[in-house]
Amino acid sequence: MRPPKQSETGQTDLFRSRLDQILNPDHKLMRLARLIDWRFIEERCGAAYSDVVGHPPLPTRLMAGLAILKHAYNLSDETLCAHWLENPYFQFFCGEEFFRHDLPFDRSSITRWRKRMGEEGLNALVQESLAVAVKTKALRIADLAHVIVDTTVQEKAVMFPTDARLLDRARVRLVKLARKHGVKLRQSYVRVGKLALMKHQRYAHAKHFKRARAKLRTLRTYLGRTMRDIERAIKVQPVLNGLFRRELFNAGRVLEHKRGRRKPNDPPPKFAPIYSLHAPEVECIGKGKAHKPYEFGVKVSVATTLMRSPGGQFVLNAKALPGRPYDGHTLAPVIPAIEAIIGVELKRIIADAGYRGGNAPVPYDMRVFTSGQKRRMTDTIKRTMRRRAAVEPVIGHLKSDHRMNRNFLAHATGDAINAVLAAVGNNFRRILNWLALWLAFILCTLRVSQKQAAA
Repeated sequence: MRPPKQSETGQTDLFRSRLDQILNPDHKLMRLARLIDWRFIEERCGAAYSDVVGHPPLPTRLMAGLAILKHAYNLSDETLCAHWLENPYFQFFCGEEFFRHDLPFDRSSITRWRKRMGEEGLNALVQESLAVAVKTKALRIADLAHVIVDTTVQEKAVMFPTDARLLDRARVRLVKLARKHGVKLRQSYVRVGKLALMKHQRYAHAKHFKRARAKLRTLRTYLGRTMRDIERAIKVQPVLNGLFRRELFNAGRVLEHKRGRRKPNDPPPKFAPIYSLHAPEVECIGKGKAHKPYEFGVKVSVATTLMRSPGGQFVLNAKALPGRPYDGHTLAPVIPAIEAIIGVELKRIIADAGYRGGNAPVPYDMRVFTSGQKRRMTDTIKRTMRRRAAVEPVIGHLKSDHRMNRNFLAHATGDAINAVLAAVGNNFRRILNWLALWLAFILCTLRVSQKQAAA
């Protein structure tokens, strides 16, 4: 069933005052709520629903407004619900006409709405943020055709993976699942497994690596014995196969992983290494940073405007790219995604040296300029190349202020959703700052004019 359309009825209540009558109409959130085309968002996001009879979903304006506020103000779902109850401006922005003392939604409704929208549905919020920026003159339309493209790592909310901790954690999860379904194990290794992990960590800290490797082999033995014990139980009761297969598969990936580089004559591993048991999609990515050689998450491509607009630099596209692709090979999927959002053809793409030899489609392969390039470099392009590093502070704000630094959303779809919503939060936050600055400029102009009239 499609969500109901939420619109202002204009009705009054004898015992309650309307929010638009008691709040400051010049507040930046109230002005932004009037500038957003909620009908466009309802049409794009409502396409994820069908006309089949069922329980009516929550209004699209309410859920889209919550998503915007969450990432614009860097709030968790629980904190967002608490602020929504206390802040009348939050309620007005989400379409409420009267102040509410209870939540019209459950916290889990935010999660389910994000999953239903997906990456494609949430890109409508990016489009609307750019449209509002153009409407408020915070962004010039001519700036959309020249972009900077760069990649970063969106880290997952996982513990730093070590071989010993992963081996022990895989055994603990299997033992817990076996107890839940009544599978009797010969030995659970709860006490000795914890002791072996502690000793491994202490030996490694003291640089007694031979003793640490011995405890690592012990942990590997405990996990292998537990897995074989469960496999024997599954042969007796085939019904348990579906309950244990995923955990056994992940434990097998942990057990197979060998530390160190693979030699040329060694056979390739059967499965890719796993770095988190509750988030198997996590990848190990090395960006060449001295302070952080490896990051665990997913690579994200970020595209921003080349020139600084009056309202700042806006994010045109943020796309998660699983599989650890080479930076230059990300241009083929990213360029069509950018044009689908901005609605204009890209004329110039600026990138760093990591994009050399990219796979940009024709004719965009002649519009990509990388750092250190010699051919086709005119004086104008050389001047614009100085702006390439302007994407770095934007990525920093996405991570520190808009929840891209540590992704708490589950699965690979959560990686894509969080990247898009971080771009949405960045754009709407810049629009809010622009509206506040514009209002301060108007008030300052009025005061100066009043003083001149009085003099």
